[in-house]
Amino acid sequence: MSVQVLPLAITMLVGPGIMAAVILITTNDPVKVSAAYVLGFTISTAAGVAVALGVAALTGIDFGDSDDSGSTGTIIQLVLVGLLVVASVVTFLRRASSEPPKWLGSLMEATPGSALKTGLLIVVIMPSDIVIMLTVGTNLEQNGSSIVDAIPFVALTALVAALPLLAYLVFRHPAQRAMPKVRDWMNANSWAVNVITYCVFIVLILA
Repeated sequence: MSVQVLPLAITMLVGPGIMAAVILITTNDPVKVSAAYVLGFTISTAAGVAVALGVAALTGIDFGDSDDSGSTGTIIQLVLVGLLVVASVVTFLRRASSEPPKWLGSLMEATPGSALKTGLLIVVIMPSDIVIMLTVGTNLEQNGSSIVDAIPFVALTALVAALPLLAYLVFRHPAQRAMPKVRDWMNANSWAVNVITYCVFIVLILA
């Protein structure tokens, strides 16, 4: 797997993914529910990348050299980027009426079980996460890599998902004061969070 896709792990969480992580750390049982969420997100990401790699392999397409700008694999990745450009424009144009997903509000009452379920499902319901996993799967197939080579990507994803939890464990009281403010800002500016997600993804791929 090319190291250029590793930073995409950050993009997996920017958006509702990190919003959910921040909300969960402000619940009454922050450590357990956050740990369950991170576990679910990690499992779902690993499974998603494995499926994407399997789909890429089953197509029988010669993806070519990852260093070749005209290769099939590179073109596919650029098409995926194009889709996110469209999504960014649509999100920006609809920013006045944009609201965070209603299910985010229910996370304040989350239990470890429901947090685990959220982590498992959020990956497969977010278009940007699906695009990222397809990109990683294509990149793996293009470089003749196996799912084992995706471990660094999955591990980095888990680390990013765990950042609010780690901040809570390390800084405790300052984090307890800061996280609700971060949560409220994200809820009020959900459209901006989504656009940032798409833009980071686009820059990382094109770079």
